[in-house]
Amino acid sequence: MDLRKVGIIGCGMVGSTTAFSLLHSGLFTDMVLIDYNRARAEGEAMDLSHCLPYIRPLEIIAGDYPDLKDCGIIIIAAGVGQKDGETRLDCIHNNAKVFKSIIPQIVKYNKDAFLLIVTNPVDVLSYVAHKLSGFPANRVFGSGTVLDSARLKFMVGRRLNVDPRSVHAFIVGEHGDSELAVWSSANVSGIPLDSYCDHCGCDCKNNRAQMEDDVRNSAYEIIKRKGATYYGIAAATTKICKSIVRDEHSIMPVSALVSGHYGLDDVYISVPTLVGSGGVEDIIDIELSKEEHAKLIESANTLKEVIRELRIQN
Repeated sequence: MDLRKVGIIGCGMVGSTTAFSLLHSGLFTDMVLIDYNRARAEGEAMDLSHCLPYIRPLEIIAGDYPDLKDCGIIIIAAGVGQKDGETRLDCIHNNAKVFKSIIPQIVKYNKDAFLLIVTNPVDVLSYVAHKLSGFPANRVFGSGTVLDSARLKFMVGRRLNVDPRSVHAFIVGEHGDSELAVWSSANVSGIPLDSYCDHCGCDCKNNRAQMEDDVRNSAYEIIKRKGATYYGIAAATTKICKSIVRDEHSIMPVSALVSGHYGLDDVYISVPTLVGSGGVEDIIDIELSKEEHAKLIESANTLKEVIRELRIQN
């Protein structure tokens, strides 16, 4: 397995934008693009390759599943995209069928890679990928609420007039309508959020529900205006890949298999997770308020109900 070689399955807007982001990251020496429309993958490989004289060397090919044989990370962005008016969970049955065709092909040629799921609904499809692949849970995980957390940091930073990189806050739960913000531990460079708001005279407490709702509805608003979201998820996916390839041990709310944490069992859901060269290396139990914990349990139950309906078998 070569961690400097990445495969991307699905060359739609999310897959191709992720490829472009990874091209600039300097993380990889080889990139394989796969799409059911071979011509689309070829066109993306050609177009991306023309960036190389201005960036850094990278071998980019349009390939097929045998070309994934030594990829260290395989990103799955294939599937039917969320349409205006649809929830992420509305996509599940069609995309579960897509995964049933993709995952066995991956396993046929590569049993050692990390599978990074980006296709929505990401939590349920991460569970599907884990069951269909038979890979250990540390090597199958989803982009989760890494993007949602970035959206929250951006909104808080904008409201407080501070660099969003100084804002530390998590969105946890489903990457979808039942997600929740962990306000109880939110801080600005170590200063509790409420204390910082008092310091700068900003009204955060009365605007929390609105900010959380804005994060939850961000994708709907973007899709309504331009048909799809892709820049944010490309940046989030690149961040996750960096933590694996560079063994950064970053703590991010990826969608991971949670059993025994937060009172949850056998569900893929986004909670703070230590990500490094071993993939999912630890689930971090942060303190939640009673209300936050109840909402996390409710979110997990929503996901588990969808999983039961799919009846996925190993």
